Amino acid sequence: MAFFLLHSRHSESECPAAYAAWRGFESPLRRSDPYTTCMGGGHELWWATEAEDETTALRQLPPFVAERTRAIRVTQAQLP
Repeated sequence: MAFFLLHSRHSESECPAAYAAWRGFESPLRRSDPYTTCMGGGHELWWATEAEDETTALRQLPPFVAERTRAIRVTQAQLP
């Protein structure tokens, strides 16, 4: 398994649809607490998740959200 940050962007007018897209969509990310800038006007969200690959990571999101999302493979590093 790999670790991914999912970075999603949508416009202000798409914000209601981005949240509504989760209704009825089964995912380990549903009901999670992503970091977001929506309330401040930025309309970006970030999730951390594990998946086999980028495609599998994006499948954890509803299609409307996944189309606007970049899956970034990351690893943890120890800082001195």
